[in-house]
Amino acid sequence: AERVQPKSFENVPYFEGCLPIEVMADRGRQTLLFGPLKPVGLIDPKTGQRPYAVLQLRPENAHGSCYNLVGFQTKLTYPEQRRIFRMIPGLEQAEFLRCGSIHRNTYINAPILLQSTLQVKKQPRIFFAGQLVGVEGYVEAAASGGIAGINAARILSGRAPVTPPPSTAHGALLHYITTCEPKYFQPINSNFGLYPPLDTPVRDKQKKRQLIQERATTHFKAWMTQSELS
Repeated sequence: AERVQPKSFENVPYFEGCLPIEVMADRGRQTLLFGPLKPVGLIDPKTGQRPYAVLQLRPENAHGSCYNLVGFQTKLTYPEQRRIFRMIPGLEQAEFLRCGSIHRNTYINAPILLQSTLQVKKQPRIFFAGQLVGVEGYVEAAASGGIAGINAARILSGRAPVTPPPSTAHGALLHYITTCEPKYFQPINSNFGLYPPLDTPVRDKQKKRQLIQERATTHFKAWMTQSELS
């Protein structure tokens, strides 16, 4: 399909967690089945079986009169989007109110500029949070905003700022964005790879994640109490 050609200043790497559908398709015929078309956890009520692929639709308004295609960010030209997406069973007669696009994710080089408290190193009265600091995802952005808000309030009340331990979800994310090698820094979602290893290695993946979660919960509660936040 025809694509919108990037300008010279747009020649930047894509975020792996939010790739355009055509970039995923370039990687292999079935790549989309492990991305936005992934059917895991869904059962076709007609057959009682998991479908081969699923396109998820998210309501755009309260009336349920328009929907967006979940995970279908794209740089296909508008005519090509209409042509390609109408090939999907059920969308043959779809009316497209707004075509898809991708956005530029602007973020600062947090490892160089920020402390783990989300304060600017050279101007500690200034805080940054959200997508701008290199966290990806709604929950991650909100979490960083919460930490920045807590620390701003603590400073105003004459108390020292705090940072959750790296063994917690908040702390692991903050540790990554402020200690990563600046040259290779890119936005990231919260994930199990950010946590420090367990004291005793565990081979079973599910058990390992459970233990990491339990440790994180215990350490976060202790940090909340110690920081007088609970």
